[in-house]
Amino acid sequence: MIEELTDELRKVNEEAQRLIAAAKSVDELRVAESRLTGKQGSLGKLLGSIGKFPPEQRGAVGKEINQAKAAIVEQFAAARARLEQTADKAAATAAQTYDPTLPGPVVPRGSVHPVTAVQWEVEDILSRLGFVVVGGPEMETEYYNFEALNIPAMHPARDMQDTFWLDNGRLLRTHTSPCQVRAMERLSAPLRIISPGRCFRYETEDASHANTFFQLEGLMIDRNISIANLIAVMKLVLEQVFHRDVKVRLRPGFFPFVEPGFELDMSCAICGGSGCPTCKRSGWVEILPCGMVHPNVLRFGGIDSREYTGFAFGLGLTRLAMMKYGVRDIRALNAGDLRAIIRPERRNGRAIIAKD
Repeated sequence: MIEELTDELRKVNEEAQRLIAAAKSVDELRVAESRLTGKQGSLGKLLGSIGKFPPEQRGAVGKEINQAKAAIVEQFAAARARLEQTADKAAATAAQTYDPTLPGPVVPRGSVHPVTAVQWEVEDILSRLGFVVVGGPEMETEYYNFEALNIPAMHPARDMQDTFWLDNGRLLRTHTSPCQVRAMERLSAPLRIISPGRCFRYETEDASHANTFFQLEGLMIDRNISIANLIAVMKLVLEQVFHRDVKVRLRPGFFPFVEPGFELDMSCAICGGSGCPTCKRSGWVEILPCGMVHPNVLRFGGIDSREYTGFAFGLGLTRLAMMKYGVRDIRALNAGDLRAIIRPERRNGRAIIAKD
């Protein structure tokens, strides 16, 4: 039995060496030592087996097992000292290489949608002209969306807009013009406001039409406002957005809430005016319906039409983004396609676009 004990102690010593070699940290080493020398470990079981030996051999057996245990504990202690020394050196090296004055890690930021970037830029341009931003609900009443804008119940313009009606009798706004009426009621004249937001129309979708789009409407009311003021502001906005002289044309257009009304088109930036699916082969893109505010609309807003005049415009932000960034199909801007995203940066309050 003594020979078997010697063989078992040799195996325990080999096991200890394997555990020491596998340990990568002081904590792993401590766990390995506890498992080896504990009651359920290899060495602990040998200590518990002393009672199986004859009485005259138990003293010698206990002495041999305890000597083996002391040697194993000493090996673990030496290994622990080496690991602690290595950890201390690594910490010292890290402390020497760490520079607290350096900037922290850069956290990736999401991109701003092209339509949002264009909206920021137009808002900034018009705010420098004295316009203030106002908002309104996307779920509108029939009064504000139609009647207060000189579009009574049987007016054909309602059919042109193919409205989304809701079960509660309201509708998804077809333009942001209701914000203009609300602003006139609340602020009276003179005033300069812009109302950006999302609009909804039951459209047949193609390269330049979508049932959900973004618009920015503007309204300026004061004494002696003329068409010349309207054209000057519109040209300035487009030149500032595109950072160049923009070729435009003004043609008559019918909108019940303005009189006279105009369609301000710009030369298609996708094809350079030669004709493409985006501009329906015409070389021009309808970008800015506008006109002089109809007296009826002024009266609905509580403003004396004999004293004040004004102009209004509706800038298609989605189409403007298409022209500015060369997006050929409007559906790409509503599809969540990451290839259509352009990263803007804010500089001095303006949106500057940086393509990756």
